[in-house]
Amino acid sequence: MTEKELREFLIAHYPVEDEKCDWKEMKNLKNSFNGHEGEDVMSYVSGIANMEGGVLVIGVKDKTLEIVGTDLSQFNLDTNSAVYKIKENCTNVSSEGLYIDEYITCDTHKVVWVIHIPKHLPRRPVYAHKKAWQRIKDNLVPLTYEREEVILSEGLLQQDWTAQILPDATIDDLDPAAILKAREKYKEVHPGKDKEVDGWDDKTFLNKAHITIKGKITIAAIILVGREESEHYLLPKVCKVRWTLKNERAENLDFKVFSIPMILAIEDIGHQIRNTSYEFTISGNIFPEKLFRYDEFTLREPLNNAIAHQDYEKGARIEVIEYENDHLVFRNHGVFLPESVEKVVLDNSPESIYRNPFLVEAMRNVHMVDTEGGGIKKLFEQQKKRFFPMPEYDTSGGMVTVDIEGKVINERFARILVSVPDLSMSDLILLDKVQKQKKLGDEEIKYLRKKKYVEGRKNGLFLSKVVTRNTGNVGLKSTYVKNKSFDDEYFRRMIVQYLEKFGAASRSEIDELLMNKLSDVLSEQQKKNKITNLLSYLRIHNVIKVNEKKQWVLVK
Repeated sequence: MTEKELREFLIAHYPVEDEKCDWKEMKNLKNSFNGHEGEDVMSYVSGIANMEGGVLVIGVKDKTLEIVGTDLSQFNLDTNSAVYKIKENCTNVSSEGLYIDEYITCDTHKVVWVIHIPKHLPRRPVYAHKKAWQRIKDNLVPLTYEREEVILSEGLLQQDWTAQILPDATIDDLDPAAILKAREKYKEVHPGKDKEVDGWDDKTFLNKAHITIKGKITIAAIILVGREESEHYLLPKVCKVRWTLKNERAENLDFKVFSIPMILAIEDIGHQIRNTSYEFTISGNIFPEKLFRYDEFTLREPLNNAIAHQDYEKGARIEVIEYENDHLVFRNHGVFLPESVEKVVLDNSPESIYRNPFLVEAMRNVHMVDTEGGGIKKLFEQQKKRFFPMPEYDTSGGMVTVDIEGKVINERFARILVSVPDLSMSDLILLDKVQKQKKLGDEEIKYLRKKKYVEGRKNGLFLSKVVTRNTGNVGLKSTYVKNKSFDDEYFRRMIVQYLEKFGAASRSEIDELLMNKLSDVLSEQQKKNKITNLLSYLRIHNVIKVNEKKQWVLVK
């Protein structure tokens, strides 16, 4: 095919760079096939294999897919020997599905290779240069701990501990009150079946709810509806939730440990949490809005998820930490199995695998979890309705920690939510990071700038006038002006005018002159750095100098 036809073919089949596809120019393959780690073909094979597999297109320009070809004259390898070279240098790469398509344009004689890379084998990361790599969007990075844990857990997840049958256990090991609660919740999931459900005996109901298997007692049954004295069936693993109350200084004030049955423990923990009322004024309403800090869903969803996705192999407790009149923290052991929290929320994508699938299905049948992926997204939406900050997820260290604020941490930001109701969830999550002064990625900043939602430098972003103008709030507008600050020439004139009036000034005097006039989005160190730059500019341009007393003076 011609060069034009080949480019059209590649665009049709490999149109986007992502975790499954990468375009590389690599005109000379001699050094870039097996060369510097993180830059050569071997590294990209590892990175793509450690996700879901995909392709590496060699001989095209990044972004445009313009055909540049790759020089094989000094490479001394054809496609077959190149595949062998990959298998030789990429530890654990599967030979099944690993092959190279070679395309040579008939008019310009340019060579393009498309390397097809299979997904890693279960529990076997692929290594290049003695390191495992992965793709995050179109970036190649060393394999993260979380991704490694997911790979190492594959296959093992099929051996579901919660589905195991306990041969010595009987229905007498289950709690009648817990079974009654499970019946009530089952009816919520299956409306219109009340009479039918009431006609079932306990054995039939537990089978129908997938809590037991053919009348046999499972681990999941003990977790959800087992008597407290039956928890020995779980040993050496445990299923307990520890609630801790802390004050604003993070000092422990109280604690309590809750055991099985979890279907009742959920309600008991909800009653234990001091869900005090919170009062604030919403823009446009002269009367204060009064509501509880956490609604019922916000209390229930993270805890149910923690029980459903706990890695019980760790033998650890689930933690619920209540910071008095402030926020709640839920923590369970086990890596976060979906790709990311943002993907679950923004794409509304359900999880494809579960750590404890039998337990999750039983919990779904008694209205404790939602397996359609909507629970986490709804948690974000509930916080938005209350004008509270978005939930914070930390999935590092082999644990999942959810932090939920029970108050407005920035009332001005809450007013923005009221005044700009058409903000999308992705907009909201990013602006929430801005108000919390969290670090944003380059693509996130680029998106916010494109929407004109933020201004300022990368490390000092602030909400733009496009956002603040719509609120009609004087405080927000004045904050914008303060954040926007003035240009550098204005501050340089201030320094010169000060020296004209007082003759000389120490660095501390210059700092006192300017510090409170610089943008509030700058940290104290950033402000000092900026003043240093202002002074350096004036010195380089022969406007000021340092005298023998180490003071700044004008150059006469």
